Amino acid sequence: MNIKTFVIPNINCQHCIHTITSELSDLEGVKDVQAKLELKEIKVSFESPATEEEIVEKLKEINYPPMG
Repeated sequence: MNIKTFVIPNINCQHCIHTITSELSDLEGVKDVQAKLELKEIKVSFESPATEEEIVEKLKEINYPPMG
């Protein structure tokens, strides 16, 4: 199991978190998504076939690109 934290500057509200959580949870292999609004970050637990690159691409697609 892989765990990766992403900082996402444009997280502003619970709706943002709901959208991100819902979209990432639909990816095969993503097991858990936890968000911290005050830190503007999400922590994603995933395993194959999901990859970090796939998660980043999904975040960009839904207009929540991570920093870095």
